[in-house]
This record gives sequence, C-alpha cells and structure tokens, in this order.
Amino acid sequence: MIKAVVFDADETLLDLRPAVDYALEQVLGSLRALEPGLALTREHLRESWQEVFAEDPGAPVPYIRRESLRRSLARFGLDRHLDEHYELFFRHRYEQTRPFPDALATLAELRAAYLLGYATNGNSTADRCGLGGEFAFELYAHQGGLPKKPAPEFFAAVGAATGTSPGEIVYVGDNYHHDVVAPAAAGMRTVWVNRGGRDLPGPVVPDLVVERLAQLPAALRGLA
Repeated sequence: MIKAVVFDADETLLDLRPAVDYALEQVLGSLRALEPGLALTREHLRESWQEVFAEDPGAPVPYIRRESLRRSLARFGLDRHLDEHYELFFRHRYEQTRPFPDALATLAELRAAYLLGYATNGNSTADRCGLGGEFAFELYAHQGGLPKKPAPEFFAAVGAATGTSPGEIVYVGDNYHHDVVAPAAAGMRTVWVNRGGRDLPGPVVPDLVVERLAQLPAALRGLA
C-alpha cells in the first residue's frame, strides 16, 4: 500500500529552465553594460556550468553556479564583478521559478490520500518557488550533511522522514538515474516524469511513467 509520495523539484514540479535562461540573460545584460561589446554568451555560461559539474557532480549546486560564473568572467577579466552577478543571477532565478501549470492541483488531489514530501539535490527551496506549505517535509542535499542523489543515504533520509517502509513510498522525478534507478535500489516505487517522450535509457523499469503531473493521481490509484 502506498502511503507517501515524494517529489524531486527541478523539471519535475518546477519549470526551472526558463527561469535559469532569464537569469543568465540578466547577468549578461549587466556585464555588457559594464563592458560594451563583450563576447561572453549564454552558451559560454552553460559550458562553464557543465565543466564544473563534470569535475565534481556531488558538489553543492550554489558552488557549481558560483565557480562556473567565476570561470566565465575570468576569461574576460571581469571576475572582480563575480559577487554582484552571482547575487543577481539568484535573485532573478528565484523570482522567475514557477511550478508547472498542473503541479499545485495535482499536489492538492494527492494530499487527500498520501503524505507528500519534497526531496531535491538542488537549491529550489519550496517557499521561494511557489510551493511553500505544500509538503509534510522537505529535504535538501548538503543541508545537515545530506549527500546528493543518487547516494543511498539520500533515500534513507527520505524513508526516515516519511516514517514508512521503502515499499510504501513512491518517488517521483524526471531524472532516470537519480529518480528511478537510485530510489528503486532503495526499495521504493518510482514514477518517471518523461515530458519529452524519451526512450527508457537503461534496464531499470519505473513502476509508472507519466508525461504530465495531472496524470499522476489516476496512475497511482492503479499501482498495486
């Protein structure tokens, strides 16, 4: 019997990419005002992010963002402006981050039947992203020593927060490796949010696949 439904944040409940793109454009606009003709692009900023992430995937997300921004600015001799543009990025990123259109209604429907949790690698704190008060508990990697997914300790913390056995928990997320493979290894049921209709990238099969959050309540009712 399913007693708890626990959600990933970014790209599962939260439409993060438009917010990040907007925040990066604000950073670039500010830098170009300081340095007209600056050749730095959004693609440069994304490449720096990927570079830093690849070096240490387990690092805290704010560190990855700060270090990637530092490297991008240093390429053009602008690293002295790091602090103000790091703060500028996160101000706009939080202001623009919103739940997907069907997220709040889905959570309201599920809350009548299940304990709801929020457990994420990222720094999308629920109260700053339009999800304040929606969950019985919230867990964030790198708070209180909690490692990032896919660490088994992350999912052990999820289980402890629900107060149920792993088999009574459904973990819902968009990242196949973090949100399907890892919680399944911990004994949890899994829902893969696959908005793009991607092929299954590995041998572990999720218990459910949905393309939209609105499909989740009915799908869970059919889960034995």
